[in-house]
Parts: sequence; structure tokens; C-alpha cells
Amino acid sequence: MLVIALLPALILLPLVLAYTVKSLIDRLDEVLIDKVAGELTIAHQHLAGLLNGRRAGIEALGQSAVFVAVRNDPTAMAALLETRRAALGLDFLYFVAAGEPAEASRWPVVASALKGQAGAEIDIFHGDDLAGISPALAERALLPLVPTVAAVPTDRTEETRGMVVHAAAPALGGALVGGTLLNRNLAFIDEINNLVYPSGRITQSGQGTATIFLEDVRISTNVRLFEDVRALGTRVSAAVRARVLDEGQVWLDRAFVVNDWYVSAYEPIVDSFGSRVGMLYVGFLEAPFVAAERRTLIEIGVAFVLVLAVSVPILLRWARGIFAPLEKMNAVIGAVEAGDLSARSGRPVPDDEIGRVAGHLDHLLDQIEESDRKLRDWAEELEERVADRTRDLEAANRQIEATTKQLIVSEKLAAIGEITAGVAHEINNPLAVIQGNLDVVRDDLGARAQPLKTEFTLIQEQIQAIHILVSKLLRFARPEEYADGGTGNDPDDVIRDTMPLVQHLLAKAKVEVGLDLKAGAVVAMNQTELQQVLINLMVNAIQAMPDGGRLDLKTRAEDTKIRITVTDTGIGMSEEVLARVFDPFYTTKRSEGTGLGLSISRNLVARGGGTISVDSRPGEGTRFDILLPVAVSA
Repeated sequence: MLVIALLPALILLPLVLAYTVKSLIDRLDEVLIDKVAGELTIAHQHLAGLLNGRRAGIEALGQSAVFVAVRNDPTAMAALLETRRAALGLDFLYFVAAGEPAEASRWPVVASALKGQAGAEIDIFHGDDLAGISPALAERALLPLVPTVAAVPTDRTEETRGMVVHAAAPALGGALVGGTLLNRNLAFIDEINNLVYPSGRITQSGQGTATIFLEDVRISTNVRLFEDVRALGTRVSAAVRARVLDEGQVWLDRAFVVNDWYVSAYEPIVDSFGSRVGMLYVGFLEAPFVAAERRTLIEIGVAFVLVLAVSVPILLRWARGIFAPLEKMNAVIGAVEAGDLSARSGRPVPDDEIGRVAGHLDHLLDQIEESDRKLRDWAEELEERVADRTRDLEAANRQIEATTKQLIVSEKLAAIGEITAGVAHEINNPLAVIQGNLDVVRDDLGARAQPLKTEFTLIQEQIQAIHILVSKLLRFARPEEYADGGTGNDPDDVIRDTMPLVQHLLAKAKVEVGLDLKAGAVVAMNQTELQQVLINLMVNAIQAMPDGGRLDLKTRAEDTKIRITVTDTGIGMSEEVLARVFDPFYTTKRSEGTGLGLSISRNLVARGGGTISVDSRPGEGTRFDILLPVAVSA
């Protein structure tokens, strides 16, 4: 009874409090990560705006009448380029004539401009490249490396390369090439920081920071090494480098930045050659939020102790009025259990609920005493009946056991048959892709073998897909040997990777494809299984549009879910077909299908923790919706 009296205050309330506190902390962490992810998006857009602005400025100059007027006057052109260089905020601006060998044309962005296509990219210039343009640029790019805690060990003592916003545009008789050096470009990084962290965006004691890395070296940052010294030349931690530079993924987590912990976001920077050459970072100090969290926990803990100090004495006082009568009834029950059926408690004073319970107990004991006498008379008769019933139950149990074994065997045989048929059906998709690519090889093969490299690669990938399907059959007998934990896959990337597998079917059926991919997160579903589901839905959609049509694939984030929508403008389905579309072996294609495609697709989606639904009307097309949970970071 004492436990019951104190249960709400000492057990339930702490559990509820602990759950609430944990939920608040988890939610705060999620909010901080979402916040820094949005800030990284702003910084990325600003960097993209810088690239586009430099490209547009140079392109406008190359098309201007002023440039055309000085084209054949080297002195006037040099003066014009110097004036426009300063006006556009460039560190260098020069003209490359078409048809003349030039070192600058080795850059893809310059080569494209010479071919008539303006562009802007991030490129890495070596010290000699910068010195050839201007010794001042080479001197500005030079950064001594500062030993940094948690960074990858290195023997280098300085960074001589420069990260350049490299822009070029076609001009009369050649191309204009310009660039802005980001090394020590503090005005640009401060502009990003002010854009991402304007006044009031973070806590009063917080500090927002932004950085541009050349590989893992900070070349432009407002992170402070000391109070008035920026952390130029310091390096990123080994964990962040491995995740962002080596693996090409975005980092959204807490990270150690120079000398403190920050809620951080990093993304890779790719140069015009397609190589990861640096990182863009934004983040803010974790300490103010940790301190606020600690203060909140202390306040909650103090309030909880005060509530206990007030409530426990009151609960104990109320409990005493219950303990005594209940202890007397407990003693009576103990005496009855010992064999004294005449023991009684008597109704206690005052005549309250406990007293009425005591009266009911005495009345029940009177009935029990009378019943005991009758039960003794019935004991022998019941023993005989129990013996008869026992024999009947033993026979029934034996029959149930035999029936159960038969049902288990039947269920296993049915499951094996369905899985085997499913494997045979799923093999059709890779074989269809193989056949389609073999058709391409048969039509195009000749001396042009090299252009068909993609088709040969696809054939190998589908052979691997067949191997995966056979492995799934083995999972049925030995699931512990084929456990698949999942690492998380971007559904947008999976859709893009899947499109080449059905491209020949789309072209043959004259189906137009529309992609609207904005998932923004990863799902835990296996990539191959998600591809199988998408291929099955797209093949079904193509077959539903024999005279051509449109196929749309769309992804969106919805709270903790990702929705993938596959919509076609085909013949649609009736309500009768719609009700059975996920049933195994149900098909409307006669000899062209096994009726297992959508059934297996639903099982694959369910195993990934999601759901699949369909909406269709005859003559109005069909829409499939796949809802998958977002993968949680480890």
C-alpha cells in the first residue's frame, strides 16, 4: 500500500519527467541540425551567386560595344580590362585569342568559352599559375599551416595553392577570362557570415561562423584562433575530412572547430574537373545551447524535488487511514488460509469505504465457509469428471498437434513457392534490360565499340541484380547469414540511377518523362530493392500507355517521411482491379505477367518500414505513392 501511495510521486512522475526531458533534448538537437542545414543552403546559394555574377559580368563585357571598339588596339584593351577588372571585383582579367596556343585553355571553363559557352567554376591554381598572373596573388595565396587538434597529420608547412572563382565568356575572336582569389578573401566570407547569421539569428552569447576550405585548410574564415586572429591555415578534423572530402557527403552534426565544439554543416566544393577540392562550412557555437539545456535541467530537477517535498508527506498521511483496516483484513485472510474459516474482521469505525469492504469480506467468508462444505461433497464427483475430461483433452491435443504440423508444412511450401515465383518474376526485369541493351548493341555495333561502353556496363549491373535476387531466396532458409542493416540511400539518386535501366522501353513506347526530385533526405531502404520497386512501377506504367503518354516521378519530404510518387497518363484501372492489384498471382496481362510484381513491391517497401498505395480511374491514368521513413543518423 505504501508503494501504491508513493507510486505516482516516486516512480511514474520521474519516468514521465525523464521521458519529457529526453524528448525536449532530442527535439532541440533536431532543431539545431535543421537550423544549420538551412544556413548551409543559404551559404551555398550565395557562393553560387558569386559564380553567376562573375560569369554574367565577364559575359556582358565580352558582348559590349566598348570591347568590340578596342579589340584591335592592345593598349586600349589593356586599359579597358584593368578598369573592368576593378569594377567587377576580379583579381585578374585577360583576353585569350582563339586559335592561339595558350596555357589558359587547359582549364575546362576557358575551353568552353572558346567554343562559345560562358561559365564559372571553382578551380585550384598552383603557386606558379598565380605568380604567372601576378606575384601579389601568389603572395596572398600563401598560408602557413597551423597545427590543429584532431586534424589528419601532415608534413606540409604551408599552402601555396589558391582557390579561384574562375569565369570565362566568349568574346570577339576569343574569350575573356577572369577570376577572384578566395584565399584571405575576408570580405567575401564576412558577407556570407552576415547573410547567414544576421543580428539576432542566434543566442546573444552564441557565435556564428563561416569558412571556405582548400581541401582541409581554412583559406578564408571568420573562426578565431585568438580574439583578434582569424584561424587561417588551420585544418579541419579528420572525421569531417573523411566524410566530406573522401566520401563526398554533407556533414550535419556537431564538430570540433579549431578550439571549441560547434553545431556544424559542411559540403564538398567541386572544381571544373569534377574533383572534390574543398569544403564550404557554416556553424555556430554549441556551448550556449548546452548551457541553456543544463539550466533547464537544473530548474526542472529543483521543481521536481520541491513537488516531492510537499506531496510525499500528504500522501503518507492519507495512506495511514487505509493501512490499519487493511492490515486487520490481511490478518483475517491469513487465518482463513491457515484453516480457521470462522475468523472475521468486523466492520471498523468510521463506516467508510474500507469499513464497507470489511463487511463485504465477512459476508464473503460466511459464503466461503458454506461453499467449502458443499465443495467437499462435490470433490469426488468432480475428480471423476476431471479424469474423463482429461482423457478427452489429451486426445484432442494429439489431434491439434498433428494438424498444426500439417499447417506448418503447408505454409512453408506455399511461402517457398511464392518466393521462388517471385525470384523468377524479378529476374525478368534485369533480363529485359539486358535484352534492350543487346538490341542497341546489335543495331549500333561495328567499329564504334567504345560508344557502347555504357550498355556493356548495364549488362554487368543486371547480372549482379540477378545474383542479389538469388541471395534473397537464401535468406528464407538462413536469414541470420544475410542480415542487411542499411546505410541510407538518397531516393533522388536512386531514381536517377534507375532511369537508364528503362530508357529503351520509354523511347520505344514514346513516353515522355518528368522528374521533380526534392527529397532532401535519405531513406533506410536497400538501394537495389528500391530500384526493383521503381522499375516494376515504371514498366507497368509504360505498358499502360501503348500509344505513348507521360510518366512523372516526384519526391518530397513530409516530416519524418519521404514520399515518392509515380504517375502515368495510361488507361487506368477499374475499382475491381484496384481492389486486387496487390494480391499475389493476380494479373490483367494474361501470358505477359506472373501477377507477383506489385505484391513483391509491397513486401519490399514494407520491409523498408514504408507503405505503398495506389489511386486510379479508367481512362485517367494511375498514381502510386510510396511513403518511406527517413533514415536516422547513427
